[in-house]
Amino acid sequence: MTTVLEQRYRTVLRLLPSYYRTEREEEMVEAYLHGIDEQDRDEMRPALGEMASIAALALRARMGAAGAPARYATLGATVRLFAMLSVLLHAASELTVRVLFFAWFQGAHAPGRELSLGGFTGHGALPGLYQAALWLLPLAWTVAYLALLRDHRRTAFVFAVVAALPALLPFTQYAGDGQDTAAVALPLATALFSWLTVLTLCCGFHCDAPPARLPLVSTGPALMGTCVLMGASTVMWPRVADAGWADGSAFIAAAAVYLVVRRRSPKHVADPALPLALAALGLAVLVPRILILASSAQNAPGSLIAAFTVQAGIIALLATALAATGTRSLTPRFRTG
Repeated sequence: MTTVLEQRYRTVLRLLPSYYRTEREEEMVEAYLHGIDEQDRDEMRPALGEMASIAALALRARMGAAGAPARYATLGATVRLFAMLSVLLHAASELTVRVLFFAWFQGAHAPGRELSLGGFTGHGALPGLYQAALWLLPLAWTVAYLALLRDHRRTAFVFAVVAALPALLPFTQYAGDGQDTAAVALPLATALFSWLTVLTLCCGFHCDAPPARLPLVSTGPALMGTCVLMGASTVMWPRVADAGWADGSAFIAAAAVYLVVRRRSPKHVADPALPLALAALGLAVLVPRILILASSAQNAPGSLIAAFTVQAGIIALLATALAATGTRSLTPRFRTG
């Protein structure tokens, strides 16, 4: 006779994907019930630690653990590629911003230098250290990227969390201040992008996941090339280069390169995970661009609005093309397996 405790365990085990439950459910239920007197089973519940363990196992099983069906392997690969590309984008962006700042600072006049340093000086030691920490912490994205590509997963996750912390500050400042929706939406979107990166990094690179590898390019050239591209896009169009302009330019270049390579050598890039990950990255980049466009539509010059609109349109078209390419690469086995 089925006891209440057994029913509760089976309910929790429904978190696991069907392929895993088919193979292991009975064995797991027996293991959980082993040593528990039948008279006590109607009064007991699964322990919180056991439920947490099952939830973590369910996540690993859906992220392409060993023996997983093709669709779960593809999902796991897509999440890992998104995490890698997103960490790379954040690292290159933060590095580029600070290199350009130092380049500007070297040639700036004295009033400009004093104004740029005003947030770090003149307010006392602790506020100055606080502002310096906020300025330096996003550089932890670079450490996270390098650690991830060397398969130091815990280190990469810790530094990604540290790097994402400053993204929460503007949103916490706006909360409760009666700011309009546009003022809150942009920092919120930026924070969500950062923490989505942290979440996918945690979920995708579980203990059973393969080592991190960037497709088509090695680690160092990818970071250096992205920094150069971002810096060039900012220097060439300084009037339209807001905080997200370089991110959009980097995505456009990466998406265009992938689509060209796929057209010329389709057999070498037939894996659907890469275009799907790039499409998700494009969507994450596109949302802040649309919010910036919406918030500046009434006050910005027409040329600036036109530039923002063109870039957002190109990002949307490329993301759509990548999603379509990745979807076509999915075999019927991926869709139904």
